[in-house]
Amino acid sequence: MATVINDANYKELLESGKPVVIDFWAPWCGPCRSIAPIIEEVASAYEGRAIIGKYNVDDDTDLGIEYGIRNIPTLLFFKDGQMVEKHVGTITRDALTAKIDALL
Repeated sequence: MATVINDANYKELLESGKPVVIDFWAPWCGPCRSIAPIIEEVASAYEGRAIIGKYNVDDDTDLGIEYGIRNIPTLLFFKDGQMVEKHVGTITRDALTAKIDALL
C-alpha cells in the first residue's frame, strides 16, 4: 500500500535513506485516478526497499509549493533525500519500475 505523505511527515520520509517516490494527486483528477492502481501495486512490490507515497494536494500544500508542483499527477523521485527526477503526467507500470530500479 502506498504511504500517505503529508506536510507533517515528508521530511522524515526523505531522510529515511531509502529511495522515495511521491505521487502528487487529488481525488478529482482523472489521470491521477487512472494511475492510482499502478502506484498501489508498485508500492507493494517495492515495500521495504523504497517508499512509494501519495501526497494529496487538496489536503496539504507546503511540499507542492516547495517543489513547484503546477500539474497533477506529478511524480518526484528522491535518492539520498535529494530530488533526482520529476515526471509530469501519467506513467506506465514498466516505466515507473524502471525509474525506481535506477534509484536502488
